[in-house]
Amino acid sequence: MGSATDPPIMFDPSTDGFMEDPYPHYAELRRHVPVHEHPAGFWMLSRYADVEALLRSGLSVEKPRASDGSGRSRPPRLKGLALIDLDPPAHTRLRRLVSQAFTVRAVGAVEPLVRKLVDDALTALARDGGGDLVEQLAFPLPFTVITRILGMPPLDTVRLRTLTRLVVSLGETGGGPDNKKTIADADAEMVELVSDAISRKRRERGDDLLTALIDAEDHGDRLSHDELVAQVTMLYVAGYETTVNLISGGALALLRNPDQLRLLRSDPDLAHNAIEEILRHDPPVHVNRRFTLEPYRVGDREIPAGTMVLANLASANRDEDFWSPDAEHLRLDRENARRHLSFGGGAHYCLGGSLARIQGRIAVGELARRFPGLEQDGEVVWNGMLGLRGAARLPVRV
Repeated sequence: MGSATDPPIMFDPSTDGFMEDPYPHYAELRRHVPVHEHPAGFWMLSRYADVEALLRSGLSVEKPRASDGSGRSRPPRLKGLALIDLDPPAHTRLRRLVSQAFTVRAVGAVEPLVRKLVDDALTALARDGGGDLVEQLAFPLPFTVITRILGMPPLDTVRLRTLTRLVVSLGETGGGPDNKKTIADADAEMVELVSDAISRKRRERGDDLLTALIDAEDHGDRLSHDELVAQVTMLYVAGYETTVNLISGGALALLRNPDQLRLLRSDPDLAHNAIEEILRHDPPVHVNRRFTLEPYRVGDREIPAGTMVLANLASANRDEDFWSPDAEHLRLDRENARRHLSFGGGAHYCLGGSLARIQGRIAVGELARRFPGLEQDGEVVWNGMLGLRGAARLPVRV
């Protein structure tokens, strides 16, 4: 028991060693304050049952218009038209249209492309004897995959990558008005770049996802130009950095658990379940947020209306009360691994989850298969993000 003078236990990413390993801190939250109000004005849920219920609750994802720090209202990202930023009925309509292009067949057809890109990256890694796994594999793979399957017309991919990383940081905590202006400017530039590409695609159609999105129709209803721009841009923003984290985090988890790396090598058929366990063990996205429109009850606590609630996915994924006492351990043959919450839940379950799984399974599986001598070759450098915590640099030797 702590003394009366001990600081209260609460979510605190400034805790020593948090970025390197936040899970001991998450475990403390689950034990002592699984539902707590933070002085910064939000609430956090950390247990599996509470997080799952929140994700399925139908609570709002629409963030109130924010101030830029000067008292002026700051426009929402992507004009507020992206799927992940909308509640029903707007979300229901958009998802119905987007899903026409994002079919199981269309996503499954990407596997040969992923295998070719992974093979090329690992061949280069073998030639060099190793290198930074993020820069050589995890970073370029999802960006190239999204660009190719969309069939994007020629565009400045280097600039688009830079803008994507800036826009991703919009959801992160910290940063003053100047930082927010930089991100808003990046958002506007990215929208303009993608808008131009879509206009060209209307003239230069192809057998690709972007043409399918343009053609998507439901009883005469189609995506407007601005809606198309928002969905395509969000594919980059939501599907890019997350998959970088999945691949680099999966590789790191196996390097730190050599028994599981050996298990995967000895049983390649385990690859599908392995990627689910990797997603559970260290999810690409650590927190999801919702907004209460009316009081919301969790156990004996009542969260007032008009409150932001953070669902701690990473903590829920290691909740011993749900997963068993070995929840902290990576176990690739875990039978219920697929019940992780890493892709959210309810109406906002991640539309690109299947695409991320394919890339993670092939990249991590081939890395394990091709390099029996795979070793970490230096310290991990973390990306400094909280919601999208992951490696910015992961040196390996092959």
